[in-house]
Amino acid sequence: MRRITIPRPDDWHVHLRDGATLAAVAPFTARRFGRAIVMPNLRPPITTTDAARAYRDRILAALPAGSGFEPLMTLYLTESTTPAEIARAKASGIVHGVKLYPAGATTHSDAGVADVRRTDATLERMAELGMPLLVHGETPDPSVDPFDREARFLDEVLAPLAERFASLRIVVEHITTRHAVDFIRSSRDGIAATITPQHLLHNRGALFAGGLRPHYYCLPVLKREEDRRALVDAATGGEPRFFLGTDSAPHERATKEAACGCAGMFTAHAAIELYAEVFDAAGRLDRLAGFASRFGADFYGLAPHRETLTLVEAPWTVPESYPFDDGRLVPYRAGAAVRWRIDAENGE
Repeated sequence: MRRITIPRPDDWHVHLRDGATLAAVAPFTARRFGRAIVMPNLRPPITTTDAARAYRDRILAALPAGSGFEPLMTLYLTESTTPAEIARAKASGIVHGVKLYPAGATTHSDAGVADVRRTDATLERMAELGMPLLVHGETPDPSVDPFDREARFLDEVLAPLAERFASLRIVVEHITTRHAVDFIRSSRDGIAATITPQHLLHNRGALFAGGLRPHYYCLPVLKREEDRRALVDAATGGEPRFFLGTDSAPHERATKEAACGCAGMFTAHAAIELYAEVFDAAGRLDRLAGFASRFGADFYGLAPHRETLTLVEAPWTVPESYPFDDGRLVPYRAGAAVRWRIDAENGE
């Protein structure tokens, strides 16, 4: 039985929801990760430091007793976000980034930014204070093909923004294309990206294998096989610009299996195990620690964990569903096997 021990990893992009759904999913992330950047796209969105502090308290209350998990909070950027609010967020010590959702680009993004130039004063203050901008990198323009929206946003919106604010630290979250990999590699210092397990494991064919597969629908959508291979090369290549971010996004089963289904894949139940599959298949399991445990912490100016986590190559079957408020949550790879598991000595 093969084993690998790494410093406890962190998830630099996760959706934990709120209320009963928060209580249903937060323990999965807390079992695997020491910290996580928590997305602010609730209803209403987390747009102030006070709201972030209250949400953090609810997350901590939803964790199992004795959990050492630390939620790292974010603010939802709007065209009304002020430089003063950024200063309050930085001074709080609990807010670690500000999320840019192009209005209409993804789930709960209707309150996002329609014209990024209207946020220039706020972005300038973020650059001055070292507050990272976390970007959903897609244009919402309906005239642009969904498979091209990432590239269009990077070239037409993010590249000029990064030039205008040369010291602003930026994370392009859940990149999905070879174009995005090349964009990150050629960018100035201070620009990085997260990569999800689903975009490393699948191309867009998974959406249509034997019929329409709603549980493989996420935003940005899965892309071409050449894109998946480029992502695997970036993730497993030991490049500090690329690090782990699951974008685990739970939705109740009925909202996925619907005439107009929600975008999002729930992977928190097996997240680090799935990344281990990717790195093992690439013959680069020895590089998992950098991607999962060090590079993101370095970018955010945080120390890696002293605590370790051990994975063993021992297949287990994912349940068909998990309880989720009054319904059920269908996890990624429901009813099928995951090849790696967290060692029992880690408390699993």
